[in-house]
Formats: sequence, structure tokens, C-alpha cells
Amino acid sequence: MRVWLDRLYLFAGYAAGALLVIIFGIMMYMSIGRQFGLNIPAGDDFASWAMCAMSFLGLAHTFKKGEIIRVGILLEQVSGKKRWALEVSALTIATAFTLYFAWQATKMTYDSWRFHDMAQGVLSIPLWIPQLGYCGGLIILVIALFDEMIHVLKGNKPTYEKDPPSSPDEFVERVASGGGG
Repeated sequence: MRVWLDRLYLFAGYAAGALLVIIFGIMMYMSIGRQFGLNIPAGDDFASWAMCAMSFLGLAHTFKKGEIIRVGILLEQVSGKKRWALEVSALTIATAFTLYFAWQATKMTYDSWRFHDMAQGVLSIPLWIPQLGYCGGLIILVIALFDEMIHVLKGNKPTYEKDPPSSPDEFVERVASGGGG
């Protein structure tokens, strides 16, 4: 099960990365193509749908790697059982809110499919298609949060928690590589 979950998070991260490349390609083609009279009909729509899907599909992978923005200033001040209790509380709250958010996003996507909602842009496509990345990313994030909660409840150190840098050079290396301090 562990291998399957890690592959799911990695797949979502790669999908987010691929969407970033697609957004780049669309935007560059439209920017350069404008000078030559070339255009992608509904290119802005495609880029915005890809941006939304990219943002949500990347959440679980980013969370599990410890790269997501997290307010850890309180947790860093405590240790032992108190820290464990705060960590479990934070994961519980995050899971509850994300589960509600994912539920509502999935309901909205299902309603778009059920009522045959169509996009209102240049290209009229079923709206549920671009909404899949949004609700799919949230569902994968809920799975990652549950996974992490079970991991922490078993008494393990959170997978997203990084050891503090051991030297100023290591701190600079982390920041330079985009990993933060």
C-alpha cells in the first residue's frame, strides 16, 4: 500500500509539472504567435484550466515532501507528547477542512456533468472536464492527509518534517535549491 500511495503522490506531482510545461507552451505560442498572426482559439481558457489543475494536483506531492507552506512556528517551540498532540490536531483540522472542500468540489463537478454545463468561452466544452483536475487534486490531498495522520498516530515522525540544517552552509544550500530553511 505504501508504494501505491507514494506513486499516486508522485504521479500527481508529475501531472502538475506537465501542466506547467503546457501552460508555458500555450503562453509562449500565443505571445510569439501574436506577432505572426497566429492564435490558439480559447488559449486563455486552456491556460487557466491547466493552471487550476496544476495548482491542485501538486498539493499532495508538495505536502508529503514538506515543501508546502506550513505554520510550524508554534510546533517548533514544543516537544514530546505536547508536540505530538498539536501535530495530530493540526492534521485533523487540515483533513476535515480539505475533506469538506474536496466533497464540495466533487459535488460541483458531478453537477456540471449531470446538468451538461458547458464552458462559456470561445470553445464550448463540458465544464466537468477541466474541473476534474481541481477535484482530483483535492481528493489526492485528502488521501495524503489521512495517510500522514495514520503515520503520525502510530507514533512516527511526520514525513514532511525536515531536520534543521546542521550548519550555515547546509542552510544556504537548502535555500539555494528551493527547499527552504
